[in-house]
This record gives sequence, structure tokens and C-alpha cells, in this order.
Amino acid sequence: MSNGYLRDVTVLVADDQDFIRSLVREMLRVLGGTKIYDARDGEDAWELIKVKPIDLVIADWYMAPMDGLELTRLIRNDNASPNPYVPVIMMSGFAERTRIVEARDCGISEFVVKPLAPKALFGRIQNVIENPRQFVRTASFFGPDRRRKDHVVEDDRRGKPVPVEKPAADMSQDLNQEEVDAFLNPDSVDAAGD
Repeated sequence: MSNGYLRDVTVLVADDQDFIRSLVREMLRVLGGTKIYDARDGEDAWELIKVKPIDLVIADWYMAPMDGLELTRLIRNDNASPNPYVPVIMMSGFAERTRIVEARDCGISEFVVKPLAPKALFGRIQNVIENPRQFVRTASFFGPDRRRKDHVVEDDRRGKPVPVEKPAADMSQDLNQEEVDAFLNPDSVDAAGD
């Protein structure tokens, strides 16, 4: 990525820690980001989203009084949301598989594990810009398509019970960034290398 990669992208960074917001802002500036807004929590972020044309949201999971998950739900589902399709990159120091699934099912676009590594954040930004996913709306979900693998259906089982998929690993185990990427982006060639 070149220094001007984010030149025309308006980014909102929401984190309750001043240091993290400053760190992310500097990482974005390396990519040419000049239109960067800060929010101390999900409520401040939501107010900015309603009045500023935001192209990318990078939000921490754990903030009070509104966390990153609730912010993502508002972005995706609230009638006041000006852009329910805006990419949301979730940041968290807690990376258990159950949390990754919860964030994915809430409508995030990508997930980056803290402590932040510039290469990991840059890879997630590149992915949402260069490889955006189609959005899906169902009765209980709106967000980027959670099925990132292309599957050929050889046996049409409509009307038959769907087998419950058993977890492949301990759902409480922390994942590193590479494992998160492999879980969220199983077909991505670049994800395994970040």
C-alpha cells in the first residue's frame, strides 16, 4: 500500500483509550489518511456517524457506555444510520473464537487483535477496500455475507433438517491474528500471511 492509499477515505476511530486512538490515527496517516475522526465510545461514534460522511469505522469492542458491538448493530440496523454498508473493523484484546463469532454475527467486516500490529490493521483495511463482500439481509441479520467460502451444492436438501456443525476447536481458546483471519477469511490468500 502506498502513502496515499487512504487519501480520499474518511475514517472514524472509536476507542475509550486515548493512546489507542492516537496509535491508530498514526497508522492511518502512514497510509495517507487525513480525514480521521475520533470518538471516545460508541455513543460519541454514533453521533458522528449521523452527521459526517464516514467511509470506514475502526471500533474497539469494549467501551462504555456503548461498546463496539452495539455501535455496529446501530450502524447496520437503525433507521437513523446514513450508511448501513460502511465497513466496520472491530478491535479487541479478547480473541476467543466465541467472541469472533459474536462480532461476525453482529455485522462487522473484519476483526483485528490487540495489541495492534500495523501490518494486521493495514491488511484488514486493504481487505474491506479491495475485497468488499456482498451484504445479506435476513430476518435476524444484516451485514457482510458471513459465508466467505464458495461452496458448490451438490445435494439439494431443501426441506430437510440441516445438520448442526460442530465446532472444530475449543471455542474459549484465544486466537492470534492469523487464526482470526483464517476463520473469517478462509479463501483469502493474503489473510494467512498477515
